[in-house]
Amino acid sequence: MHNSAPDRQPGFGRFLILSLLLVFSNVISSCGEDEASDDSRPFIVTTTNLIRDAVENIGGDDVRITSLMGPGVDPHLYRATPRDFQQMERSDLVLYNGLFLEGRLSEILDRLGDQSRVVTGSIPRDKLIEASDYGGTYDPHVWFDAELWMYVIDDVQEALSSLLPEKSGQFAERAELYKQELEELHLYALQRIQQIPEEQRILITAHDAFQYFGRAYNIEVRGLQGLSTATEFGLQDVSRMVSLIIERRIPAIFIETGVSTRAIESVIAGVRNRGYSVQIGGALFSDSMGARGTPEGTYAGMFRHNVETIVRGLTEEIQPS
Repeated sequence: MHNSAPDRQPGFGRFLILSLLLVFSNVISSCGEDEASDDSRPFIVTTTNLIRDAVENIGGDDVRITSLMGPGVDPHLYRATPRDFQQMERSDLVLYNGLFLEGRLSEILDRLGDQSRVVTGSIPRDKLIEASDYGGTYDPHVWFDAELWMYVIDDVQEALSSLLPEKSGQFAERAELYKQELEELHLYALQRIQQIPEEQRILITAHDAFQYFGRAYNIEVRGLQGLSTATEFGLQDVSRMVSLIIERRIPAIFIETGVSTRAIESVIAGVRNRGYSVQIGGALFSDSMGARGTPEGTYAGMFRHNVETIVRGLTEEIQPS
């Protein structure tokens, strides 16, 4: 197990959740299909839809899955609902990112004891990017390095195998197939990003979620806000970003789904006031995938969307006039 707070009392989380359930019992809706009482398969709760995608690929039809956070939800600012507490209490296992990604949920998730597991637990610490000014110790956005995300696949496989030992062989086979897909995704991203002219190979977004992507695929990354969307930006931050764009002649900067466009709009206005023009290169998925049933509603589809959007935006010859 890779619980992030093994020294804390494991029973506290259940006590806290049960207490909250009593408080909110009058507003909790009836069980949804993920919690159907006549279905004996293990019920897995994930915090983000990114983790849900991993569970779906490995667990297949052998488990039931729900995600607390849907498309466009910002995990840094997320507040748990009464239904969330109900689902966690009813679950056989809660899988979460950790590294303080879940922000306000982190304390409760840490205290769930053996009922929960942090899926980034097996990533070697020397492969994580330090973030001393963040709520945690490391940058939590590990999914933007497809090779690093393979460690998460191993953790998910191990967690599911502990619940259903008789299915461990199938889980291992599915995990291996999924990791092969991730390796192909990694090579694809390396090749595509190299097609951006080196002097324009700089990714500018609102919040600083893409450092793992930049390190893995050789592109400079700058975020106006910090690692969390809760971080405020100031006039000096905007001024520095404006100067960088003009000096480097960056053709495009990017907005993010689920994140306010206010920061990027401030930069565009500042660039315009200094007689230069920069485009919005498109919308990137940062802390969440797209809607279920769409290509971007899978990890691979989200990743490819981001890569193609970045390449189109920063390849000057196909920029809109």
